[in-house]
Amino acid sequence: MKELEAIDVGVLAAEIGERLRALPDLKTDTVRALRREYSKRLAKAPPRAVVQMALRLMEQPGFESRFVAYELVHYHRPALRSLRAQDLQRLGRGLDSWYAVDTFAPLLPGPAWREGQIPDALIHRWARSKDRWWRRAALVSTVALNNKVSGGAGVGDAPRTLAVCRLLAADPDDMVVKALSWALRELSKRDPAAVRVFLAARQTVLAARVKREVGNKLATGLKNLRRQIRSSKRSGV
Repeated sequence: MKELEAIDVGVLAAEIGERLRALPDLKTDTVRALRREYSKRLAKAPPRAVVQMALRLMEQPGFESRFVAYELVHYHRPALRSLRAQDLQRLGRGLDSWYAVDTFAPLLPGPAWREGQIPDALIHRWARSKDRWWRRAALVSTVALNNKVSGGAGVGDAPRTLAVCRLLAADPDDMVVKALSWALRELSKRDPAAVRVFLAARQTVLAARVKREVGNKLATGLKNLRRQIRSSKRSGV
C-alpha cells in the first residue's frame, strides 16, 4: 500500500466495491470478513483518511458498501473518535431502511454521542425531523448509551435516553414505534425504575406495542412473552 498519509481514498473505495461485487454471497459473515481485511490494512491510517474513504465507499451501489463503510470507521478507534456532527450528517445521507439506520446509529452517532463528541442538540434535531429514518436514528443512537456492545461501559444513561424518548413518545410511525420500544428495553436493563416511571406517565400516548414489549421486558426480561410460551410448549418444557 502507498504511504498511509497519501492514501488515495477514491481508489481504495473503488477497490473495496469491486471486491464486494466479486463475493460469492453477501451474507453478513462474508462481508464482514472482507471488512476485517481492510481494517487490518487501515489500522495505522490517519483517522480523517478513513472517514473520507468511508464517504467515498458509500457512493458505491448496495447496502453492503454502506455496511462496510460504517464498520471501517467504527473499528478504527481514532477515526471513530474524530467524528463530529458534520461527518455524521454526511455518513447518514440516504438512510432509507430500518437496517441502514440500525447499522449507522449504534456504530457511529451513538458512540460519538456517548463520548461527548456531538451535542444532545444534534440527536434532538434528528428526533424532530420530518424524515422517519432520522427520527428512528435518534432513538437507535440511545442504544449505545446503555450497552457494552458499542464499546460503552454499559452503566446506562437514563436522562439522555429518556429526553429523546419523550420527543418521540407519541410518534405513530411504525418504524419509530419499534425503535422507541428498543430504546426503552435497552435502558430497562440498566435503570428499570426510570423506564417504569416513563411508561406510567405516558400511558395515554404510547403505542400499544411499546407498552406491551417494554412491559414484558420489565416483568419477565423477555420482549415477547407469548412467543417464549409457544416455544416452550413446542420443546416440551
